[in-house]
Amino acid sequence: MLRVNIITIFPDYFREAFDYGIVRRARAAELVDIKAHDLRSWASAKHHVVDDRPFGGGDGMVLKPEPIFAAVESLAGARQRKDVAANKRVVLLSPQGKPFTQTLARELAASEQLVLVCGRYEGVDERVADSLVTDEISIGDYVLSGGEPAALVVVDAVVRLIPGALGSETSAATESFSDGLLDYPHYTRPAEFEGLRVPEILLTGHHAEIARWRCEAALEKTKRNRPDLLEK
Repeated sequence: MLRVNIITIFPDYFREAFDYGIVRRARAAELVDIKAHDLRSWASAKHHVVDDRPFGGGDGMVLKPEPIFAAVESLAGARQRKDVAANKRVVLLSPQGKPFTQTLARELAASEQLVLVCGRYEGVDERVADSLVTDEISIGDYVLSGGEPAALVVVDAVVRLIPGALGSETSAATESFSDGLLDYPHYTRPAEFEGLRVPEILLTGHHAEIARWRCEAALEKTKRNRPDLLEK
């Protein structure tokens, strides 16, 4: 079972988020256990304060290192990055992280435990990234109000790659990015809708020809929408 612990100042954000679809089924099948924890539980300061003004001046507030280090030590048994076990990953979700990809999602799905640290305000004390986390991850080149939406994205992408989470064992292997390309186009009934027809090859039942068409269509769609993938 994959155990996912989310460290956040808004644990209620996740109250019902994992009660739907594939994630819900994976939880019911005991393939994954997901818990959201209030960072303030590890704050030793008066009033459970977890943020402070940045050294050097500037706008906003920064999440303090002490409660985050204490939370990770409590949940993962690690006080520093070097202490994190090989089957565990401690992830900081921030705009400064490396891009989240399908390959990385597959790596995380192979772990036994994930600790996801949700950033907030102007960010997190850099000592967390330098000394504690194993992965600093960004879900895109834009800035969110906090790491909570990113945590939802990571959990969803990771859980569906756990063996047994999907209805078909081959589903994940044929999706976008699994082979470096976007997925091929999909169609369903009716065969014609408002003058728009499904490609005839898909109606023939010739599996080899259909496979060839799908490969060509995936290449064409990747060239049109994500040419950077072809360059890689």
